[in-house]
Amino acid sequence: MISVTQFETELDLIIANAIREDVGDGDHSSLSCIPAETQGKAKLLVKDKGIIAGVDFAKRIFKYVDENLVIESFLEDGAEVAFGDVVLTVSGSSHAILKSERLVLNAMQRMSAIATKTKYYTDLLAGTKTKILDTRKTTPGIRAIEKWAVKIGGGVNHRFALYDMIMLKDNHIDFAGGITKAIAKTQEYLVNTGKDLKIIIEARDLEEIREILRSDGIHRILIDNFSYEDTRKAVAMINGKCQTESSGGINEETLRAYAECGVDFISAGALTHSVYNMDLSLKAV
Repeated sequence: MISVTQFETELDLIIANAIREDVGDGDHSSLSCIPAETQGKAKLLVKDKGIIAGVDFAKRIFKYVDENLVIESFLEDGAEVAFGDVVLTVSGSSHAILKSERLVLNAMQRMSAIATKTKYYTDLLAGTKTKILDTRKTTPGIRAIEKWAVKIGGGVNHRFALYDMIMLKDNHIDFAGGITKAIAKTQEYLVNTGKDLKIIIEARDLEEIREILRSDGIHRILIDNFSYEDTRKAVAMINGKCQTESSGGINEETLRAYAECGVDFISAGALTHSVYNMDLSLKAV
C-alpha cells in the first residue's frame, strides 16, 4: 500500500489542481464586489442524511487557501448526520472562504456519499468474516479522497494503483501465455527488481483455481464472476492456503450471499463509481 507521505502528496496535488482549475487568474465574482479586507464567517450545513466524510480534508483545503482561516468543527469524519446538522464553521477572509467553497463542497459531497454507501455495505456484512474492498474504479485525479472516504465508511482499501500491488487479471494471463507462466514471470520479475509486492491472481473457473494452487507465493486469489455454488467450492479448494476475494458485479442484493460462501474479501466498484452526492451547503452566518 502507499505510504502516508505518498498519500499526503496526493491530497496536496488534488487541492492544488482543483484550485488552479476553479480559480484561474482570480475569483472575479468576489474581487468585483467585496473589499479585500472584508472578514466573514460561514457554516457548513447538512441537507441530507448519512455518514459525513471529508471534514479533515476540508480543513486542509481552507488552510491551503489561507492559513489564517479559523475552522471550528462540530462533527468528525464518520459521524452519522441528518438534515440541519452543522458540520463546521469557518471564519476569516471572505475572499478566502468563497475561493474555498466549491472545492470543499464538491469533495465533501462526494466523500460523504461514498462513506455512506460503504457503511451500508459494511452493515450488510455484519456477522460474517468478510470485509468490503474498494477498487481502482475511481474518478480520475481524486482517487486518494475517494479511497479515504471508503475507509471512513468502514471499508478496506485495495491496492491504491498499479505500482503498489501486482494483480494478474485475465488479460495479463492471456498475454503472458497462461496462469503458470504469468506467475513464474512475475516472481522472476520481483526477484530481479528487488520489489516486495503482493501477488493477487484472478481465476475465471474452478480449473484455474486448481492451476493457481500449484504455485507458491500467491497472496490472494480473485474468484471472479463465480456462482455461489462455485464460490463455495473454490473457498474449500483454497482451504486457507491464501486469501480469497470475490468480485464481479456484486451488489447490495448479492453481497451477503457471497460473504456466506466464506470469502475473506469482496471488492465492489460500486462504492466509488455509483453514488449520489450528499446535499451540503456553505452559508454565510
